[in-house]
Amino acid sequence: MPYLTFSHITKRFPGVLALDDVSFTVERGECHALMGENGAGKSTLGKILAGVHPADGGEIRVDGNVIHPTDPHRARQLGIAMVHQELAFCPNLTIAENLCLGDLPKRFGVVSRAKMREQARAMLKEIECGLDVDVPISRLSTAQEQLVQIAGAVGTGANIIVMDEPTSSLSVAESEHLFNLLGLLKQRGITVIYVSHRMEEIFQLCDTITVLRDGRLVATERIARTNHDRVVHQMVGREVEFKTPHHVALELGEPVLRVEKLSSPGKFKDISFTIRSGEVVGLAGLVGAGRTEIAQAIFGLDPRVFGEVYVGGKPIALRSTPKMMAAGVGMLPEDRKRQGLVLSMNCRENASLAALDSMTWPLGVIKRSDERAITHNFLTRLKTRMASIESPVATLSGGNQQKVALAKWLARDCQLLMVDEPTRGVDVGAKAEIHTILDELARAKMGLLVISSELPELINLCRRIIVVREGRIVGELERDNFSQTVLLRMMAGVAAPTG
Repeated sequence: MPYLTFSHITKRFPGVLALDDVSFTVERGECHALMGENGAGKSTLGKILAGVHPADGGEIRVDGNVIHPTDPHRARQLGIAMVHQELAFCPNLTIAENLCLGDLPKRFGVVSRAKMREQARAMLKEIECGLDVDVPISRLSTAQEQLVQIAGAVGTGANIIVMDEPTSSLSVAESEHLFNLLGLLKQRGITVIYVSHRMEEIFQLCDTITVLRDGRLVATERIARTNHDRVVHQMVGREVEFKTPHHVALELGEPVLRVEKLSSPGKFKDISFTIRSGEVVGLAGLVGAGRTEIAQAIFGLDPRVFGEVYVGGKPIALRSTPKMMAAGVGMLPEDRKRQGLVLSMNCRENASLAALDSMTWPLGVIKRSDERAITHNFLTRLKTRMASIESPVATLSGGNQQKVALAKWLARDCQLLMVDEPTRGVDVGAKAEIHTILDELARAKMGLLVISSELPELINLCRRIIVVREGRIVGELERDNFSQTVLLRMMAGVAAPTG
């Protein structure tokens, strides 16, 4: 008898049929992959199992018994936990408070803080994470938040764990640590539902793969009986190619960004580089190396930064985002939920936010016809899956939210666009589409600074890659010399083998 069975699961959201009669089984103790394009229903299915969403039809069985995970607390009682793609913590609370929030330890009716810290340390120790449990969540990086969430799922003693894009914010070393942890979980008989767009991970970790497309089941196969090309075709129903970008063959223009000796105490020091019109420059480094902090400082978000920044040859005052935007600089942040989007607004409103000054009458009244036309154009170009441009952005999948966040800057028509993890949590088809858009922007003579934890992405997209380690630039490679091995050694500070 199968351990976990999904039978005819159906789920509807306003204007969208997210899951349509999905049925498949999962064996005990296996790592079972869920794959599909953004909006295919992967995360929705995981959230139904974890009690976040109720199903509109069908049933779930564990060991032959029908279960009803009506909410996350009930799901945990049933031995089911979830590591969400979009992090959901209380930022003003500590790690310990967040990890124990669902079941606070009490003594005589009063919360026992000593016991709470002890439980939190035990959860972190379970995944060999040494973070201080008294640190507020707001002070953690995205990668550290991801590790805390994984600790919360593993530390509850769950028999079934849903992991939704668990490595999307992790460094290479942190990802390898997670892979080792998954091996231990499987040895303990824990079943893992693993949602990821990273094909290499799926084939390294998983035993079986289920592919969804447009909310419907396409196939469930053992990993040993399939391959990358077959899975991609099942996911998108078409061939997907990552071609050499056209912009690399074109002549570069004048400098659009020049950074001179940019420094911020405790973050980075003496950062200097130039980006020319039509050039895509990558910024590589391990998590914590200072990549995101450098981009944020350029964009005016660091109150302690000093140095010089020139846009189009003109000096721009630091610590002022409005001045940077007025100079033609845009930034797509890594954390789309907290920094890239306003979740209470719809797609149209979000996509027009950065360009409202070009869509308003003299007295500040928005030209709705211009706003609809411009945002519809860019959202359509990015192939955003939504019922309409009036759909609440909070109802979209993570990858489609990323497209809305990118459309916001395309609508502004920047000279320079900095993109931080542009395809984080995005499927292979959407990734190719975003790469094509970035290539088109470079061909239209925009300068781009691309920050990515995926070295193949930087190698495919960029003309040059700048490597940052511990807040300093430690090297630079031209496209003809790109090598993943060399980049990894530079990022980690490991010397090349001799002899």
